[in-house]
Amino acid sequence: MTAQTPPTPPFRDPQLPFAKRIDDLLARLTLDERIAFLHQFAPAVERLGVAAFRTGQEALHGVAWMGPATVFPQAVGLGATWNDELVRRIGEAVSTETRAMRARDERVGLNVWSPTVNLLRHPLWGRNEEGYSEDPRLTSAIATAYTRGLRGDHPVYWRTAPVLKHWLAHNNETDRDTSSASVRPRVLHEYDLRAFRETVEAGAVAGVMPAYNLVNGRPNHVSPYLREHLRTWTEQDLLVCSDAGAPSNLVDSEHYFDTHEESTAAAVLAGVDSFTDHGTDGSRIAERVRGALVQGLLSEADIDAAVRRQLAVRFRLGEFDPGLDPYAGAADFDTPAHRALAQEAAEQAVVLLKNDGLLPLAPGVRVAVVGLLADECKLDWYSGTLIHRSTPLEGLYERFGAEYVDFAEGVDRVRLRTSSGAYLSVPLHGEADDEADDEACGAEGALDPALLAGRTDLPPLTTDAAGTELALIDWGDGVLTLRAPDGRYLSVADDGFVRASADQPGGWVVQETFRLEPSGTHESGHLLKHIGTGRYVSVAADGVQVAAEDAAEGEILQLEFTERGEDAVARAAAGADVVLVVAGNDPHINGRETQDRTTLRLPAHQERLLRSARAANPHTALVLVSAYPYAVDHTDLPAVLWTAHGGQAAGTALSRVLAGDVSPAGRLPQTWYASDEDLPGLLDYDVIGGRQTYLYFEGTPLFPFGHGLSYARFSYTGLEVSTPTSGLRVSFTVTNTGTVAADEVAQLYTRAVDPSVPRPRRELAAHRRVHLAPGAATTLTFEVPLSALEFWDVAHGRPRLEPGPHELLVGASSEDIRLRATVELDGEPAAPRPVRELGLAAADFDVQRNTSIVDRTKVTGDSVTPVDGGAGELVFHACDFGDGVRRVTVEVAGEGVVEISLDGGSPITPVTLDATKGPYEYTTLAAEFTAAGVRDVHLGLRGPLRLAHVGFSG
Repeated sequence: MTAQTPPTPPFRDPQLPFAKRIDDLLARLTLDERIAFLHQFAPAVERLGVAAFRTGQEALHGVAWMGPATVFPQAVGLGATWNDELVRRIGEAVSTETRAMRARDERVGLNVWSPTVNLLRHPLWGRNEEGYSEDPRLTSAIATAYTRGLRGDHPVYWRTAPVLKHWLAHNNETDRDTSSASVRPRVLHEYDLRAFRETVEAGAVAGVMPAYNLVNGRPNHVSPYLREHLRTWTEQDLLVCSDAGAPSNLVDSEHYFDTHEESTAAAVLAGVDSFTDHGTDGSRIAERVRGALVQGLLSEADIDAAVRRQLAVRFRLGEFDPGLDPYAGAADFDTPAHRALAQEAAEQAVVLLKNDGLLPLAPGVRVAVVGLLADECKLDWYSGTLIHRSTPLEGLYERFGAEYVDFAEGVDRVRLRTSSGAYLSVPLHGEADDEADDEACGAEGALDPALLAGRTDLPPLTTDAAGTELALIDWGDGVLTLRAPDGRYLSVADDGFVRASADQPGGWVVQETFRLEPSGTHESGHLLKHIGTGRYVSVAADGVQVAAEDAAEGEILQLEFTERGEDAVARAAAGADVVLVVAGNDPHINGRETQDRTTLRLPAHQERLLRSARAANPHTALVLVSAYPYAVDHTDLPAVLWTAHGGQAAGTALSRVLAGDVSPAGRLPQTWYASDEDLPGLLDYDVIGGRQTYLYFEGTPLFPFGHGLSYARFSYTGLEVSTPTSGLRVSFTVTNTGTVAADEVAQLYTRAVDPSVPRPRRELAAHRRVHLAPGAATTLTFEVPLSALEFWDVAHGRPRLEPGPHELLVGASSEDIRLRATVELDGEPAAPRPVRELGLAAADFDVQRNTSIVDRTKVTGDSVTPVDGGAGELVFHACDFGDGVRRVTVEVAGEGVVEISLDGGSPITPVTLDATKGPYEYTTLAAEFTAAGVRDVHLGLRGPLRLAHVGFSG
């Protein structure tokens, strides 16, 4: 008798549509197995031959956290390229390396959590480096290009499955899991949703990740917008992955729900499919889901919906069709093409902000390169481990020759004397330590700073009569690093001892930063506080440690300067033809995930170095290498450049731009403001009311959005505009009138000439980066859909194209406009609010003062409340009362007074809540109110109340 081969289950049959295969696999899974799939680390189901799967692999600008990989410029640097096609190729390279790395390490995931499309409306936000731009259209264009590269071109199978971060209206790190962004409907629809929507509609996105914060009083992880907006934009099953620890935050830090069963059920019902919580341990989430089932808060159908969306991603990744997956054999890793692409991206990201003829550098010029970042190739939290490394100094050596380049880092060199008269001393680095370093290196020999920083096998600092000269760097806000002569940073391991053990500052909690505090008992003495632990440095018999919680127990140290950084810079600058001051930030210090910045100013240490260089040599250029804009005084600087941290080829790319081998063509992806006084509040998300970003800012920026100079010159001519029914067709010609080949970024903006509501001063509609030889010209044509000219009409709850003149602005930046044309568009005229029929939703105001939007219920809806329970005002323009009303009703919770008036006059109808009610206990109160015709309604809100709706009747 012949043994029969068991039939192939339908879920493994590639001839069937994915939907039928998912149905079959879902039906075969037990309830416990389906529940287990809701955790980030879904276990294997061995009886079905289903492998383990995890959501999440960081790939923001290269494969991150998994060892050596090609490191491309930071995301904000990719945004500065304004080059969609380049970014698509980078996404392709990153996803190819993801596949290649997974082939040798199954921990590498194919569900990549990239890109970040949060809009950079505030330059002090810590995660500025992770986004592309302050403009939603540029952001969505770059994000769409990156996701297309990550996804691949196959019509069925995906190379990787990209997840957009972080939904929604998020970037502040201050109180990031408890603060609420108040986002009015116009900002929601015209700004925040747009960046996500256009990328999702392009079809290369697998899902989104909700953000830690709350929007309008409701945590993003239970946001109805996932259902009401996101999942209406595509017929594809989108996977929603929680951010790490955010499910527990719903109870633990946000206190939005009383129990984890309630919060987990609410998240699933809102649309969260994968819970990133408690590391690799899925048991707690499973327990919470089972508890929610028992309590009737969830049904099995709810769980199935989430699991179905997860399985849809796994099928698209070819997991169940290994023989058909076109990307299964991807092996390209650190190839010459990928290295060249990293250099090309770094070159295209360089922005020339100012140039009075100093650049490009002439052949044979003697250059002094100085500054704290002159010999650094910094990585950020979402970088991979460098295989190749190029600093500005190394790039200049390579391009100009070491004999033409002088270097001065500009650190302060100090010794630290203890109260006993001895000095802190770093033990010598010996052969045994070299062997330990080898063990801490990756497969390609790249040093892993995280492994070094946490080491306890190295000897701790001691004290002796001579001590060790340390390099001290003040990164701003009094945050210091100290570095030993062998290049290692002082760091603190778990045992509390201070060692010279870190290649660079880094880690989730940075262990290499300190702060000097005055000693209250000694006039010139200081305490050295370790920021990571909050403890003070003390000296014990077995070494230097951070053990003192009380300042009184810390060691009193005297700083003895052996050299000031500005003196070294002045010497190098004085002997050079040209000075390059390389300044900026360390991406792990003063502005990063978990920490916002406090100022736009350069750190005082770097200001000292810049002043010293300028005083010694007027031919001084400032090169900013940073994840953020800075407010710098460039009055007497002949040249200023900016580049984000440019990845592995940063130094080579910068030197080629400085030498003129490449003409710079990067453009600013966000406004550079002149001072802190130009900035809105850190938690102010109202770009319209706060007059934020280039769209609404009415001041004079330091450098405007879209700005960037070239070594060539370009003319713009021949603007032609036609108006087919689908939109606008705009054509013009760009000509390189200069003497060198160069890229130009042509930008098209639109503006409503006479809007009935506040509209952007100008708004990016299209852009294109083109390469032109000297004398060459190209004609560019852009198709602008009429929908791009619409705004959200709060009076009627939908987008509307306003009739009348609209201006088309073509140029090289948002402020460098070369061509203009005006078109008269037919649209829908403004109509008064039909308040007699619909009343007024409180959040649909036209103008507000001192209010914020909060949640109407924990599931859906908005209300408005005065800030801090004080007094606020809402204004609703052009309310149509018809032939008259005689009664008003307010739907309100809490306690206080609602004052209603017409056209800004005295309140004619106060409505008082005379009993304290909870925030979700709404009451409808009525009062007499007489109005007719079209009038403006003003609502004064007094006290800790929540107003949801105002109704009117005859």
